[in-house]
Amino acid sequence: MKALVFGFIMIAAAAAAVIPAGLAWWPDVLVFIRGGLPVVAVLIGLLAIVIGIADIKDKAEAKKETRE
Repeated sequence: MKALVFGFIMIAAAAAAVIPAGLAWWPDVLVFIRGGLPVVAVLIGLLAIVIGIADIKDKAEAKKETRE
């Protein structure tokens, strides 16, 4: 329950930080998102490659087991 309340408080604090009447950090948040987006895209791409390789290995192993 404490974690849930803490989560709501953190979301409210983040919302208050980006609204113009609050800390007005919205332009900084956009710069952070623009800078972090390519990094996130690379990480997602690497994860997709790893999952694809694992899937190919699993299919090859399953095919090998069905032949035996």
